[in-house]
Amino acid sequence: MREKIFFYYTSDLHSHFEKWPKLAGYIEEKRQEHEARGEDVFVFDNGDHVDRFHPIAEGLKGKGNVELLNASKYDVVNIGNNEGITLSENELYHLYDEAVFPVVCANVTPMEKKNPAWLKPYEIKTTSTGVRVGIIGLTAPFRVFYQLLGWNVEPPETMMEKYMDEVKSKSDIIILLSHLGYHTDRQMAEDYPGLDVIIGGHTHHLLPEGEMHNGVLLTAAGKHGTHLGEIFLDWDQEQKTLVNKEAYTVASEKLTNSEAVEERLDHLESRAHRRLYSNVADLKEPLEADWFEDTPLMNELTEELRNWTSADIAMLNAGVLLEGLEEGPVTYADLHRICPHPMNPCKVHLSGKEIVEVVRSAHTKQITEFKLKGLGFRGEVIGKMVFAGLEIETVTSSDGDEHVRKVLFDGEPIERNRWYSFATADTFSFGRFFPEINHSTTKTYYLPEMLRDLLVKVVQSMVSSSSP
Repeated sequence: MREKIFFYYTSDLHSHFEKWPKLAGYIEEKRQEHEARGEDVFVFDNGDHVDRFHPIAEGLKGKGNVELLNASKYDVVNIGNNEGITLSENELYHLYDEAVFPVVCANVTPMEKKNPAWLKPYEIKTTSTGVRVGIIGLTAPFRVFYQLLGWNVEPPETMMEKYMDEVKSKSDIIILLSHLGYHTDRQMAEDYPGLDVIIGGHTHHLLPEGEMHNGVLLTAAGKHGTHLGEIFLDWDQEQKTLVNKEAYTVASEKLTNSEAVEERLDHLESRAHRRLYSNVADLKEPLEADWFEDTPLMNELTEELRNWTSADIAMLNAGVLLEGLEEGPVTYADLHRICPHPMNPCKVHLSGKEIVEVVRSAHTKQITEFKLKGLGFRGEVIGKMVFAGLEIETVTSSDGDEHVRKVLFDGEPIERNRWYSFATADTFSFGRFFPEINHSTTKTYYLPEMLRDLLVKVVQSMVSSSSP
């Protein structure tokens, strides 16, 4: 006798709630269908459901996301890096206090507190006929960031060695919720063939019909709610083994909105707005933003980054300000709207020679016109690089390209062999844009502060300085 077990999952939603009424509506519909036929169904989320670019996630610090997962009766949830390293230590510790589901993440634990009640390394779910499904959770080990926020994060392989045999002894089927990325998932399948299914995420890859690797079914549903994942497993009760594994994805654009979920989102947005609409300043005149030209607001933000990090030099991209501010009252919601990125201040030490190379790269169209997606950036284009602490002379060629002629520090040519402290957004410490920053061995990250926290101080300071 064969028993079919059904699983549905989301991953890397990143608070793209415009897709949620379709996804949640479909999950509810399928759950009702399966339960009416006496079939077992489980629903998982694989992390990065929270992203503070959205007002609901920002205003409610992720707890609105948890309410949505509760309402859709999720069975097990994993932590992604956006839950793990964009909230303060206390906010993450209490994020799932009201969750009606367990959170499985074997490689994250508090440094100085006992584990919160909601956090488990794995969970065992049992079907109506007694088939035991073990679910292990693992997340990307951004060690430096987690430690700055008061959490330990262990290498995923260490935790698999610790828990795999234990889970295997208690389970008939083992599923790994992996917020680790596609290539790591393939390696996990090679190293742990006892796994039956890996639900992947983090690298936003999409596997429309899954992928078999070393006998393990790899699955992934992309990003931002564009797809929902489905897994169908056939268990043979007599042989006590899986005899078939299938994975599919469903495009959310083909699904129907749930009006009940839309109403739930409207309610959450109203609650979030009440928290976000606290007054920050009262502008006597508008403050403009421009992705490709200098503006006072962008210049002051870069200068504030330099002062706040006690750096010699600072660099920010003008694309971090999506728009300017109108005359009149400015609320935190306004600053979140124009600077929604979960980007943190970062400081490195560079030689004068390296700084000159960074400045030269920063003035190329390849950088300024690049349409960046990810690495914490939630805007459209990188835009002009703005510097504080440097004087830069450039010349524009006939083809419109800008070339750097001189780089001065304190009025003198920068010294090629001298070391300078250099502040920027953490985004540029990860990507390939500036190898000098990326390869620095002296990176200091500032958490949980984000660039918009510095922007609050800048706007208030600009209002104060303009007052008679």
